[in-house]
Amino acid sequence: MKYVLAIAIFLPSVASGIASAQEASSAARDRQSILAMRGEYIVDFAFDETVLLQPGYERAAAMRSGGNETVIVVEDTPAKIVLQHILVDGKSGHVTKHWRQDWVYEAPSRFEFSADQTWRVRTIPAEKNQGAWTQCVFEVSDAPRYCGTGRWDYANGIATWTSDLSWRPLPRREYTKRSDYNAVSAVNRHTITPNGWTHEQFNTKVLRKPDGTQVELAREFGFNDYQKTKEVDFKPAYKYWQATQDFWAKVRARWDAFLVKPPGVHLKTKIDGMAMIIPLFTQAGELEEGKRVADADIDKVFAEWVKPAPAK
Repeated sequence: MKYVLAIAIFLPSVASGIASAQEASSAARDRQSILAMRGEYIVDFAFDETVLLQPGYERAAAMRSGGNETVIVVEDTPAKIVLQHILVDGKSGHVTKHWRQDWVYEAPSRFEFSADQTWRVRTIPAEKNQGAWTQCVFEVSDAPRYCGTGRWDYANGIATWTSDLSWRPLPRREYTKRSDYNAVSAVNRHTITPNGWTHEQFNTKVLRKPDGTQVELAREFGFNDYQKTKEVDFKPAYKYWQATQDFWAKVRARWDAFLVKPPGVHLKTKIDGMAMIIPLFTQAGELEEGKRVADADIDKVFAEWVKPAPAK
């Protein structure tokens, strides 16, 4: 009887141990997929409106652009990876700090774009979070853009991550061109390819009204293609990051103070965010020149333009 009881107790613990080992192995595989996005790339950006959803709405012109971009690993721990994108002009060598993506395994919460210049921190349901990675994307000033939660899939040997549906503000490419919508609902898909990776965006352009109703104007497909290259000199990007990485770590820490717990953050800037981008980029430029930037200088920018999200 004691022998049978011992087996009954032992078997669940073995099953639990196997499940834990499998989860750890899966998370480790996912980490390698995320880290595969680091490197040096020639990038093509393409956006096409597809399905038109309102009477009289005219399809916007297709948008095409590109650039040379290096993706640097800023943080790499078992449960979090931070990737910083930096653009380099091929002719002049001019460097521009670009967007950032943070990946967190089984993140308990995330920020969500809820109203103009406002992002609220909300709990991620356990059923959505188990075995999943939450990707959060940030503006050039490290201000928040959007988050999505999803699992990596390896069907047919292809590493692909697909997010859930989430909200984001107008993309920078349309800040100055559009006023007929104020939010995008989107699903994102990242796929690791033999020569780089791709980022697909399944977007719906939405006018969210003050009374809570919303009007869907059009659907859009975005395709960003990152192709590895050895033909571009990215040394200016690494030189820039070497000089400014500690500064940007301090900037991230100040944003984190608003984004790791409710209620979230509200920006007092215009939608283009230039009121913060200009002083922060100026301070980073001063560091490049060997000048000193005091913590109080960073605090002054945040005190002027950033505050907690309003209570509901």
